[in-house]
Amino acid sequence: MPIVIVAGNWKMHKTALEAGEMVRSMKDDLEAVSGVETIVCPGFPSLSTVAEILRGSTVHVGAQNMHHETEGAYTGEVSAAMLKETCRYVIIGHSERRLHFGETDEDVNLKAKAALKSGLIPIVCVGERLEEREQGSAERFVSSQVRGALDG
Repeated sequence: MPIVIVAGNWKMHKTALEAGEMVRSMKDDLEAVSGVETIVCPGFPSLSTVAEILRGSTVHVGAQNMHHETEGAYTGEVSAAMLKETCRYVIIGHSERRLHFGETDEDVNLKAKAALKSGLIPIVCVGERLEEREQGSAERFVSSQVRGALDG
């Protein structure tokens, strides 16, 4: 039987203080959910705060993105090694990253490989835009994204 996963992506909302207050207020309710793997994905500045509050609980922490390189001159980026201390999961290929930052299937593939190599579980996002859906090419478009993200 497949594992049901519910992940909440907080996007660019909540300071570390606000994130801590929010996760404390939801922790018991999230832990009470059975038969579902629950993941919260706060912004980078809140990861440590949220991870500490959830330490030992059934609720997992995920990051919203990562760079595929292990280290280097990539100002503002975060590596898998940096995330391993606080996260079990990482979101990659989100439509907003593709749209606003020009990420490609090849970029997502590099990130997926780096996440897996480091022991993180990638949450690979795929999805068509409205124009693909209206043109009847949504299935082909999404299949291409899946194949691209998971190649190799």
